[in-house]
Amino acid sequence: MAAGERNESSAAVAAPLLAAARERKLCKEGCPGCRLDEINKSKTGIPYLNFFYVWVVCLCAALPIQSLFPYLYFMIRDLEVAKQEQDIGFYAGFVGAAYFLGRTISAVPWGIFADKYGRKPCIVISILSVIVFNTLFGLSTTYWMAIVTRGLLGLLCGILGPIKAYASEVCRKEHQALGISLVTSSRAIALVIGPAIGGFLAQPTKKYPNLFSEESIFGRFPYFLPCFVISVLAAGACLACIWLPETLHKYHDDKVEAIEEMEAQVADSTSEDRKAKQSGSGRMASTKNLLKNWQLMSAITLYCVFSLHDTAYLEIFSLWAVSSRKYRGLSFTSQEVGTVLAISGFGVLVYQLLIYPLLAKYAGLVKPFRSAAVLSILLLATYPFMANLYGVELKVLINIASLLKNMFAATITIACNILQNTAVGQEQRGVANGISVTLMSIFKAVAPAAAGILFSWAQKNITGLFIPGDQILFWMLNMVSVIGLSLTFKPFFSMPSALK
Repeated sequence: MAAGERNESSAAVAAPLLAAARERKLCKEGCPGCRLDEINKSKTGIPYLNFFYVWVVCLCAALPIQSLFPYLYFMIRDLEVAKQEQDIGFYAGFVGAAYFLGRTISAVPWGIFADKYGRKPCIVISILSVIVFNTLFGLSTTYWMAIVTRGLLGLLCGILGPIKAYASEVCRKEHQALGISLVTSSRAIALVIGPAIGGFLAQPTKKYPNLFSEESIFGRFPYFLPCFVISVLAAGACLACIWLPETLHKYHDDKVEAIEEMEAQVADSTSEDRKAKQSGSGRMASTKNLLKNWQLMSAITLYCVFSLHDTAYLEIFSLWAVSSRKYRGLSFTSQEVGTVLAISGFGVLVYQLLIYPLLAKYAGLVKPFRSAAVLSILLLATYPFMANLYGVELKVLINIASLLKNMFAATITIACNILQNTAVGQEQRGVANGISVTLMSIFKAVAPAAAGILFSWAQKNITGLFIPGDQILFWMLNMVSVIGLSLTFKPFFSMPSALK
């Protein structure tokens, strides 16, 4: 009884001190997060400059992914690893998967790093990895060198999770949708610039013989120029990181730390398990709690399923567009593929900046999400029949179809990102996005490899089955969308409380 009374007395004494500490934490001198919060309180407008820095950094991190697809088919062919033409897709899939496999391994550690040391150091290290390993990928002379450099790029470019948390923290709550949209729109503009860089700058000695000779470095390494250009842009983005404000709250006050220790000791008097938390298992417990957060996990599940679909689609579309007519492809050049993807990216950028914020404001997140999934399924069902078209008719229709497909994908992706970041508090967003990126990267690592294998199988089975192999190819893509659509309904889906 006496011990219990002492504990209650200690708790009563500690309570006002703890409350005072929390009040001080609302605005702590020297804390970069508090400083930014005060700026956001005094300025109700959109932080255009901070959003611009976020956009530039995201763009440079996304360019190595988007620029690869227009020339990947030709790169695998020139590396002479495929024994026959139908096997090119098989080997191309593993190069695409290497990046996402590396990101799978490092996503949660990068999230923990961002929660402990700040978002800004994570962003800087990620951009530096783009500069180094993207350049080395362009200098690849063997298939295995290409896979290793792409894998290391994914391993060390841990920007995706932290930048989502950053975009939602660098602004006021009413601008969070725009901030998250900018992260996605940077990928949309990467869909404009990336394929254009990859499609028009790969193999420059063949396309621009008056500018580049066969004896130059660009003749010896025909896929180095697009990688070099992206690395130069990333170097500029790395300089822009100097002006990025830190959003993580950091406290280094001895009195506040003493009060926090008192709070832990008071709580520990009733449970021995808290001692484990003091010794360093707090983050593990936090991660376990996040895994039990069904609002977060249902949003992550949707994100993973549609990430699998979108990555497989991009891989299949790029391979299908450049493959021969005898395999029911479109026989496009790398420039033509780059042009189609660039036009789609520009249209999606306009959609994300001007149309989607209004759509989300008046229709919410879930209704446009479901509508986009249904329309995407109907659209993909028409793709195999485009192989029967030629000339201007083909180019017009494939550009319209690609634009619509990417708009539907953007609608789903933005909604998933908002759902994830509103399901948790700021102190858990780095880890939550790390979990999201890890699981999503597993799906994205599987997607290119599976898509490449399926594409290779479809080319070998154009005839002889009850339906042509190319129709089965797109039918399999649609099955993934059907699964994702079904997960947007109860009991699988749970809307975050903040959005109800």
